Amino acid sequence: MIAAWDDLRIFLILAREGNLTAAARKLDVSHPTVARRIKALEEAIGARLFDRLPDRFGLTVAGEALMADAQAMEQAAESIHRRSSGLVADTTKGTVRISAGEAMISFLALHLPYLRRGLKCVEFELSENHMPANLSRREADLMIREQVPDLADIVTRRLGRVSYAVYGHAQLVAGTSATREAMRRMPWAGFDEAHNYMPGQKWVLDLLGGPRPIARVNNWMILHDVVRAGAGLAVLPCYLGDGDPDLRRLGGVLDDVATDQWLLVHRDLRTLSRVRLVMDAVVELFQEQRVALEGRRKNAVSIVDHPRKQAASRA
Repeated sequence: MIAAWDDLRIFLILAREGNLTAAARKLDVSHPTVARRIKALEEAIGARLFDRLPDRFGLTVAGEALMADAQAMEQAAESIHRRSSGLVADTTKGTVRISAGEAMISFLALHLPYLRRGLKCVEFELSENHMPANLSRREADLMIREQVPDLADIVTRRLGRVSYAVYGHAQLVAGTSATREAMRRMPWAGFDEAHNYMPGQKWVLDLLGGPRPIARVNNWMILHDVVRAGAGLAVLPCYLGDGDPDLRRLGGVLDDVATDQWLLVHRDLRTLSRVRLVMDAVVELFQEQRVALEGRRKNAVSIVDHPRKQAASRA
């Protein structure tokens, strides 16, 4: 008997998750439903697929043999799902979901009128996530990342470069020079240990030489709020820091922290009209905002002077 795809999908998820509770949560079904469907699949195939261990479900030899075929069916189902998006009559209408980190998603949200100026028929979904979306499973149509994952069937395009610099609230940094010695004496905010891979965090830890930032977060926008509150200095993307009138930049851009931004799309979707149009709009936005993204705004402050020094220079 040929197993139904729904049962094979449950089999795949249980094999990946390792236990019924996690699989049920992933599938949004009940715990008994997963157990019942797996038992029915084993009866239909005539072989035991899992060893019921105390702490997990482990694949048997038969389960491992079925795994490859089930994965091939999954890939075919995902391909059909992706390609079905292009079978509607007017493919310029519909939804395009873009996935990126919170700071970049905020940047896109602030410039959404620019993105939509010629795309009134397209609905935008902006999805914030530190982890890459699975483009094969249509978790997103487009993704913006600082690194290009080594994945098959993914097409990439370089959007541009994002620069980072040190920022602090105007009152906190008044009279502070942009030397490393002066900045080292200031309070700092940064990311928690689990997010030390974020751009600029190694630079901060090297500067401090041992002590950790006094405030640690897991989100760029929260870090921005901490700096705006005057709690400490932080490394922020220039498009985030320069655009805030309450903040001042100390020093120039950090050349060794700058990151490239890449636009990713599955090759099955890149020719879909609405996806292609949004891709073009995102590329144009990055070109139009290149000065801000690279931290080259004319009003950016490189060294914060003491108010008395500023008054003396005006005199």
